Amino acid sequence: MNLHEYQSKSLLKKFGVQIPEGVMVQTPDAAVHAAIVIQNNTGANIWAVKAQVHAGGRGKGGGVKIAQNINEVRTYASAILGMQLVTPQTGPLGKKVLRLLVEQNVYYKGASEIKEFYIGILLNRQSGKTMIVYSPQGGMSIEEVAEKSPQLIFKEEINHAVGIQLFQCRKIAFNLGLEGPSFKEMIVFLNSLYNAYIALDATLVEINPVIKTSDHKIIAADAKLTIDNNALYRHEDIASMRDYNEEDPMEVEAGSFGLNFVKLNGNVGCMVNGAGLAMATMDIIKLSGGEPANFLDVGGSANAKRVEEAFRIILKDENVKAILVNIFGGIVRCDRVANGIVDAYKNIGEIKLPIIVRLQGTNAEEAKKIIEESGLKVYAAIQLQDAADLIKKLIK
Repeated sequence: MNLHEYQSKSLLKKFGVQIPEGVMVQTPDAAVHAAIVIQNNTGANIWAVKAQVHAGGRGKGGGVKIAQNINEVRTYASAILGMQLVTPQTGPLGKKVLRLLVEQNVYYKGASEIKEFYIGILLNRQSGKTMIVYSPQGGMSIEEVAEKSPQLIFKEEINHAVGIQLFQCRKIAFNLGLEGPSFKEMIVFLNSLYNAYIALDATLVEINPVIKTSDHKIIAADAKLTIDNNALYRHEDIASMRDYNEEDPMEVEAGSFGLNFVKLNGNVGCMVNGAGLAMATMDIIKLSGGEPANFLDVGGSANAKRVEEAFRIILKDENVKAILVNIFGGIVRCDRVANGIVDAYKNIGEIKLPIIVRLQGTNAEEAKKIIEESGLKVYAAIQLQDAADLIKKLIK
């Protein structure tokens, strides 16, 4: 589950990570009030007005502005709120801005003394260890840094059994070119960040940029947190932060029925049980000349109702020209899926799209009989190659 910047910072602050003082607002008037409160608390007379959407590159799209006075706070807030913000990560349609973060400016005093770094914490799936990725080139796309200056990307792996060690924090601070008070501040910052990553069951903590201020403070000027969905039962407070406006409506609906669904941009919808089989099915679709329209795993406990809902969600995609149902009966029985297909036809009405059905495994024969006796116009496939050939024929 992705979190907004203001949510991420509020959680990190609880673990001792230094952040700028800021307030989330939803109206221009509230933005002005927030700026005044921040000024009274910190003495800051320059503010950052930042769009809150689940996407990076907000500044490039006009979603981050620096206000030099209160009037500019109102002007920028009015302009950003309600805008359709397009960034490299939103796609051409962009995302509508419904929230702002008004924040104290951290680029104060001697600009030449300010430095920006990148720090990210995530799991290295190859080694099974937590990995800290960091760079002295912060404030820009880390992918761009990796492409143009790979020597400026550093990595440090953490053993879960012992956690982050002092010598590792020192190594990171040294590689970032820090010394004196800011060197010590970075050690505290890294410990706090790692503790937050572990305690929050995060899959990603990304701070870009981390700022070394002119008075040697280390501050998270931006923050992105992604929380493991499987651990949300331990964090009811975080689960309540979920912003459905930032998610694809089809994916939200699918989740409410226990379906693992990711919308793609292809023309062949697929319904499969098991993530591995789903990936193989998507490969088959591509090899047959089609493009997957979705990833949809109905799960091991799928019943007729869940299969019907899966059909309804796939059919909402106007780009879909055919549907491939590929079920290997293990925990989920093939006859349940077959009943779901029949029920979908009855309850949804005539489905005009061609449907290719491949059912193998537990109760496959019973499933075949159910579909044959239903009188439905579906195309049966035994082997994956049969399914691929049918896709190639039908989408043309």
